[in-house]
Amino acid sequence: MARKPPTKPRKNASQERSRATVDALVEATARILVREGFEKASTNRIAEVAGVSVGSLYQYFPGKEALVAAVIERHNQEIMGLVRAALNEVADMPVETAVRKLVTVAIEAHRIDPKLHRVLAEQIPRTGQLKDVEAFNREVHTLVRAYLESRRKEMRKIDPGLATFICVSAIEAVAHNTVLNQAEMLSEKMVRTLVDETTRMVVGFLRRAA
Repeated sequence: MARKPPTKPRKNASQERSRATVDALVEATARILVREGFEKASTNRIAEVAGVSVGSLYQYFPGKEALVAAVIERHNQEIMGLVRAALNEVADMPVETAVRKLVTVAIEAHRIDPKLHRVLAEQIPRTGQLKDVEAFNREVHTLVRAYLESRRKEMRKIDPGLATFICVSAIEAVAHNTVLNQAEMLSEKMVRTLVDETTRMVVGFLRRAA
């Protein structure tokens, strides 16, 4: 059985200069992944694009898999920041307003560098980052469930766990597939329509019958 390449950095960058080097390497890796693909992202190529020596690269990262993992972590942190802020913001909102906000933010989050998002979606299993993604998903489900339970009077009788699963899955699927398949064609008008229709779908599922 082939040994799995290491995906953890060799050491953390503590000084400003070393952080700049690490940032340059991570940014170079992201650019190569988008323009040339994973197979072309050799450590020599990454160092060349970053403008640093291969020796400097190996001071911080054991190989390209660790650099790809760092790109995934940085990208996921950007997305997580937006989603966490939105979930905190909707705590006191009525259901329709909250759902609209969450749908809007989900699409916005997936539109952060969509070409990179598409590449990283393929690389997450390879670099062993699934645990981080799963931990974030659990956090999202916990927060959404807490919100739905606080709004039971506005909703029909439905198991809160099931309601959470369906709502999160529906919003994530629309945002993910829209950006992965149509990112370059998305106009602001199309985004507004997607938000309107997805909100209508999710709210219709949650609401009591008139």
